[in-house]
Amino acid sequence: MYELTQASKHYRQGDATIRAVDAVDLKIEAGEFLVVEGSSGSGKTTLLQLLGGLDQPTSGQVFFEGQDLGAMPDRPLADLRLQAFGFIFQQFNLIPTLTAAENVEAALAPLGSKSEERKARARELLTEVGLGERAKHLPSQLSGGEQQRVAIARALANKPRVILADEPTGNLDSRTGKEVVGLLARLSKEHGQTVVVVTHDQTLGDLATRVLHMQDGALHDGSLNSRLSGV
Repeated sequence: MYELTQASKHYRQGDATIRAVDAVDLKIEAGEFLVVEGSSGSGKTTLLQLLGGLDQPTSGQVFFEGQDLGAMPDRPLADLRLQAFGFIFQQFNLIPTLTAAENVEAALAPLGSKSEERKARARELLTEVGLGERAKHLPSQLSGGEQQRVAIARALANKPRVILADEPTGNLDSRTGKEVVGLLARLSKEHGQTVVVVTHDQTLGDLATRVLHMQDGALHDGSLNSRLSGV
């Protein structure tokens, strides 16, 4: 599904060069649940942005289903993001004036589906994430875990082939975070989606089919702790 070849993203900061992602080679198969662990500043969010076509590599290539994301024109790339990717963020990014159901429906509006179809899809997904009875609640009336469940439902709304999650447990306590990622793992398996989660939480690796560690823009197999324990 994905193939990254010497993919790099470098930034200039004064006289210094920040190597956020540095010569990464990576293949991600369809249906994988991949967790990328790393501390703040390790480059994992930049990597996720490259995978989602939100940023372009400074050098190297990022292929998705045979398409070079870095070489695609803006309009086809925007259409691909809309149809193929679902994004989940640490801050939930729900619209505060919309109900849970309306937040999910909003993700479907750009696809041009009819109002009744959007409402039915939102009800279906909120029930799937255990929030069927909270559909009419505003985000301020929901707990952090419930808000993240709404965000998961929203990410699944357009039936994407890939879910990209950036620190999805960052604003949750450890128990709720594990429940949310477990839900994401179950739903992605049922829907046959590829999932990439970037996180600083090493406990989430238990739910993954593969775990990579990111440090200083480079990827390594397994968690940092497991690599160090073998030294």
